[in-house]
Amino acid sequence: MPASPSTARAINDRLALDLLQQEGPLTAGQLKQLTGLSRPTVADLVERLTAAGLIAVVGEAGEQRRGPNAKVYGIVADRAHLAALDVRTEGVAVAVADLVGRVLAEESVPIGGDMGTGPAVEQAVALVERVVKEAGADRLHTVGIGAPGLIDPASGELRDSSGLPEWHRRLVAALQERLPAARVSVENETNLAALAEQRDGVARDRDTFVLLWLGHGTGAAVVLDGALRRGASGGTGEIGFLPVPGTAALPSATDCEGGFHSLAAAGAVVDLAARCGVSAEPGQEPSAVGVVRAAVGVVRSAVRQVREGGAEVGAFPSASATDAAQPVSGGGAARFLDALADRLAVGVASVVAILDPGCVVLGGEVGRAGGDELAARVQDRIARMTPLPTEVRTTTLGGGAVLRGALLTARDRAQEELFTPGERPVQRW
Repeated sequence: MPASPSTARAINDRLALDLLQQEGPLTAGQLKQLTGLSRPTVADLVERLTAAGLIAVVGEAGEQRRGPNAKVYGIVADRAHLAALDVRTEGVAVAVADLVGRVLAEESVPIGGDMGTGPAVEQAVALVERVVKEAGADRLHTVGIGAPGLIDPASGELRDSSGLPEWHRRLVAALQERLPAARVSVENETNLAALAEQRDGVARDRDTFVLLWLGHGTGAAVVLDGALRRGASGGTGEIGFLPVPGTAALPSATDCEGGFHSLAAAGAVVDLAARCGVSAEPGQEPSAVGVVRAAVGVVRSAVRQVREGGAEVGAFPSASATDAAQPVSGGGAARFLDALADRLAVGVASVVAILDPGCVVLGGEVGRAGGDELAARVQDRIARMTPLPTEVRTTTLGGGAVLRGALLTARDRAQEELFTPGERPVQRW
């Protein structure tokens, strides 16, 4: 059945708004070309969207022709302001953007583990208010929060999880109370990182992939046929609880020690590096990111020296029993990356055997620090462990993926509401 006139107008309006979001400012002629609509129809929708305060003239096209230049229309970016939060165990990062997703202000603060719940919440909320002020926003329309832990699919709330700070759960309620006009939502940090990689990162050409998050802890996000999969209880991707034979114990409902977490979490990575004789860069405290970055740097330098010396890359020094006693030797660094790849392959192979995603992205700060050197090692091991072809890629967004994903979801939700057909009162948020 043909659409009613009002339905057709709504579809055309949303199509035009989506194009203006994707392509940037356009002339009426360009909208006609991209939408395939007639000139009168485009003129009508431009008039409607302008009257609704959703688009405005932002310039003129310098077309090489006689007569007046064509008006260029763009989304009214300050129609609404958005905030994104990346909430970690050790701090919080905040970004405030306009309706098209342009970041206007961004800041982060550390929150010590010895700080009480109330002061931690107050410090995080004060940061949001400060960044909003710096961005020149009167108020927020939508707030997207990324946090570790499980999100209850029924309520959309962060579930109480052992090992995570209490201030995480309290922060969501506090923001809703202090920002009563804003729509506040929370999502698992790894899921948001996957959405960011899918939209703006290394997985843009994939509609099915798995993101393996490597940071303070471990996690995985599953995207199948273009859609993020959360599972019946919101726990899809809790790979830290994957039992690993040979570890000290089995994981429990409240503790992932003995699971994949005990092999690939930050503390385990630092311990493994120490056993291989790899330390952080001089003057820096040992951290998973630091030791992985240091090892990658040594390996790259060694390969470069071999190539410049005219030898084959295969002549790269192999690991030996004495490497562990050497301060970051080429062999020690390579042995560390090999051992870390062995560990990561345990989790990746399990995911591949069940989901056959075709692509696994090593995400998080540690995944980015490992770069192509670590990804290639993991892919090599997976190729020997499973008949299912799997490409292993490294993140292009790193730790910033969570904040980017939170901002993208906040923008999508705000636009979904503001771009919805019907009564659109002109209102500044």
